[in-house]
Amino acid sequence: MGGSFVVLGATDTTQCDNRFTAMRKLLRFVAIFLAALVALYALVVAGFYIAMRQTPERFGAIISSIPMRTLMYIPFQSMWMSARAGSLAEGDPAPEFVLPALASGPSVTLSEQYRERPVVLIFGSYT
Repeated sequence: MGGSFVVLGATDTTQCDNRFTAMRKLLRFVAIFLAALVALYALVVAGFYIAMRQTPERFGAIISSIPMRTLMYIPFQSMWMSARAGSLAEGDPAPEFVLPALASGPSVTLSEQYRERPVVLIFGSYT
């Protein structure tokens, strides 16, 4: 009764162990590399969020040095809405502020205008 048996020698098992070890090292390297990429992305996003919390002038100076392509890779709109949300809620009184007059004349304050008549504040861009 003929049958064939293959006997693995010591070199065959060693070679198999070496491949397994090499594969484990490769997987470990890939995992560390991906973890580093995720950490770097988190740092970049956190940096943008911190920049968004700055004054508009400072944020403008920061963002002007960033390539616009970079903004495609971060959740810019949701971060912006969170960073610039403010603390006012509907129905809260508007905070006092002073606006310089467009022509020469006295500055305009909200409290002065409100004492005289109702005031509607419209914030937007008309350009």
